[in-house]
Amino acid sequence: MLRCLIANRGEIAVRIIRACREYGIETVAVYAKGDEQSLHVHLADQAICIGEANALDSYLNIDRIISSAQITGANAIHPGYGFLSESTKFAQTVEEQGIAFIGPTKKTMEMM
Repeated sequence: MLRCLIANRGEIAVRIIRACREYGIETVAVYAKGDEQSLHVHLADQAICIGEANALDSYLNIDRIISSAQITGANAIHPGYGFLSESTKFAQTVEEQGIAFIGPTKKTMEMM
């Protein structure tokens, strides 16, 4: 079964969750403290808290996002936009952990 962790919040996470649902892909939402009642958390098949409200402690914390994917059994990560979506380090780390990164490769990002 395909399971995608969405490493983002808000409207972009909602749109990704809905697209995944159309293709029969299970979804995992990540959220920071204070975002527990957000729509993306309720729409996802699973949700996991990744830290404090400060983005540096949650949505920008690569180790917590990777750990969340491993804990939930996600075999893909979609970065959404903003946050880590343009991070070559994030893309490389995801791939090194054997998780599919739904976005451009590190090499492609470096060429931009």
